[in-house]
Amino acid sequence: MYVEVFQGTTKESAAVRAGLDRWVQELGPGATGWLGTTCGVTDDGRFLAVDRWESEEAARQANARPEHQRWQAEARRVLQAEPTVRSSSDVTVDLQDDPDRAGFVQVMQGRTSDPARAAELMAQDPDVWAEFRPDVLGSVTIGFEDGGYLVVLYFTSEADAREGERKEVPLQLRPAMEEMDKLDVGETEFFDLREPLLRSPA
Repeated sequence: MYVEVFQGTTKESAAVRAGLDRWVQELGPGATGWLGTTCGVTDDGRFLAVDRWESEEAARQANARPEHQRWQAEARRVLQAEPTVRSSSDVTVDLQDDPDRAGFVQVMQGRTSDPARAAELMAQDPDVWAEFRPDVLGSVTIGFEDGGYLVVLYFTSEADAREGERKEVPLQLRPAMEEMDKLDVGETEFFDLREPLLRSPA
């Protein structure tokens, strides 16, 4: 899998939704290899979109189409500045249910001092995690070459997610969580997408 991540700021969340829906309806059918998009705007106007593709080549071919370039130029007008764009093939998908039915999405962005060890820790005890947090429908974890990472978490609802945050972590999971915290470099940034836009091929 190959992922493209777009970040910026906007005051026009309705225009973001309309633009994405137009791409899905008009350009999506011709975008071979497109797997889906998670997009949203936080309460303070931070915009984030994660496009999933079968391969880097599929993304490049779709993005090179004249109709996509025209759409992209129009879409960027609703952003307050040129967005930052990052891409990666270091992608791990973990699904417990259908993420497209998520009522709330939280994205964590940070940096780790040891990406390989962090990936090992995140893969531990999946059954225990699923039982502990049934509100999590799935996640997409993206690693970047500089040690940066982005984790997209799909929840049944924000209320369920907040309730899950208040639960006491099982003893079995605590050592891995503590080691993960020690591997983090700097502050982790959170994006709460209360009205997530979840789109995938029909």
